Amino acid sequence: MATSSQNGNAYALEGQNMHIYYGSFRAVKEITLNVEAQKITSLIGPSGCGKSTVLRAFNRMNDLVPVARFEGTILFRGKNIYDPDVDAVEVRRRIGMVFQKPNPFPKSIYDNIMYGPKINGWRGSKSEMDELVEKSLRAAALWDDVKDKLKQSGLSLSGGQQQRLCIARALAVSPEIILMDEPCSALDPISTLKIEELMFELRRQYTIVIVTHNMQQAQRASDNTAFFLMDDDRAGMLIEYGPTEEVFSNPKDKRTEDYISGRFG
Repeated sequence: MATSSQNGNAYALEGQNMHIYYGSFRAVKEITLNVEAQKITSLIGPSGCGKSTVLRAFNRMNDLVPVARFEGTILFRGKNIYDPDVDAVEVRRRIGMVFQKPNPFPKSIYDNIMYGPKINGWRGSKSEMDELVEKSLRAAALWDDVKDKLKQSGLSLSGGQQQRLCIARALAVSPEIILMDEPCSALDPISTLKIEELMFELRRQYTIVIVTHNMQQAQRASDNTAFFLMDDDRAGMLIEYGPTEEVFSNPKDKRTEDYISGRFG
């Protein structure tokens, strides 16, 4: 892991003085955010305040936007992931992402799980592949639902099952960190609770960072919460960051209190 924090927990990611631009527009400015290992960190704030932009910076997904530019440092295992000698594809293998809308590939459930390992050079036997598929689906609490239909299309599953399949697909390449960009926004309340229960299970082994607009979800499901707002130039700023219970029950900034109480946003 990376360096230790003051309270003794290790940081999985250390974002320092981050500025993110799309062309000449500065979307995010002066953000320093350290993510604790094996914790769930939620990023909250109104639409357009830079939450997803920061999330995507953590595994260099913004690199895929031609006009995007990053300034600052993000340390993972003590190494800046934006150093010129760092392979962005390897960063995304170690720091996986689950998107807002479930996006299974138009392949079988089995092939969805094996896609990542194969493109990363997997050379295992059929029995080893079977074992990895089962392990990944079990980790995503999906195995019992699909063990008899692994050859069926991933698109045949319900929305909540599709999202858990996408989580299983991310787990199959053995990441250390899982980024989730509003993973429950397209799901019903029962599926949402299943994803939250799954996050608690995954926290035993993985670090999770989640963007959510759902204040109840942030309060229920995260250990730490970061609150973002836009400044007058529409650049995202980090207003407050700390243990979720403190942020919600005793916020240090009046703007945080106003947002979580529903006075604006």
